[in-house]
Amino acid sequence: MSGFREIGRKKQALSREECVELLKTELRGVLSVLGDGDYPYGVPMDHWYCEEDGRLYFHSGRKGHKLDALRRCPRASFCVMDGGFRREGEWALNFRSVVVFGQVEFIEDRERIYAVARALSRRFTEDEAYIEAEIARYGPDTCLFCLVPEHITGKRVNEA
Repeated sequence: MSGFREIGRKKQALSREECVELLKTELRGVLSVLGDGDYPYGVPMDHWYCEEDGRLYFHSGRKGHKLDALRRCPRASFCVMDGGFRREGEWALNFRSVVVFGQVEFIEDRERIYAVARALSRRFTEDEAYIEAEIARYGPDTCLFCLVPEHITGKRVNEA
């Protein structure tokens, strides 16, 4: 047994390709870790999905609850969902979501940190001067980590 549950309603399952596409296109999600007192701790995060290595990258400051939790227990999950849509005349929202389970690895190489920071920033702006100024200002104090997927699951949901 892999330790990960399979989706209950197989007809609602997204393909691996659909899951990856959602991870590439959605800008934000919720990273969940095992927080203080073993309480779940979920925090909204920007992310970048790297197609070359299949990992999700995140940046943050160098201190805080999330990082303390990840250093204590590197297992985490990350969930994204699209904005969904409503069919004409219906109240129910139809949306897709993806959950990634895996282990976090911290990246120490400064050049890699800056390269990933650029890739992540380009998801929000094409202003290269702004990106370089932000990296010059905040780069030395940036912590970078990646979520190495062990299991990815996604599904279509209709709220009705």
